Amino acid sequence: MLMPSGRDPGQLRQLAAGVAAGYRAAKFIDRSKPKTKAMKPDAHPDYHTVKVVMTDGTEFTTRTTWGKPGDTLHLDIDPKSHPAWTGGQQHLIDRGGRLSRFQKKFSGFLKK
Repeated sequence: MLMPSGRDPGQLRQLAAGVAAGYRAAKFIDRSKPKTKAMKPDAHPDYHTVKVVMTDGTEFTTRTTWGKPGDTLHLDIDPKSHPAWTGGQQHLIDRGGRLSRFQKKFSGFLKK
């Protein structure tokens, strides 16, 4: 027998229970038991201290994953010498010929 809404009584009971709409009851996780999967050993890199030497010779110690414990990191460019922080007052130092190779390669690029 159809109801005035055009649905049979079984469909109305399912809609009322939330079954027909695809709803499911929440599943609760038992947190009293410890997890069975442990983290892989040696998943993280070694985190140690190194000495950093700035371009003006000042030094400080920091923690990093770079190099080995006790190594010294010499900076070619730092916030005290980079044009982005100094306002372009200083020129970049050509280390290893990269700047001169770039200038030689593209010297006539925009010239007419």
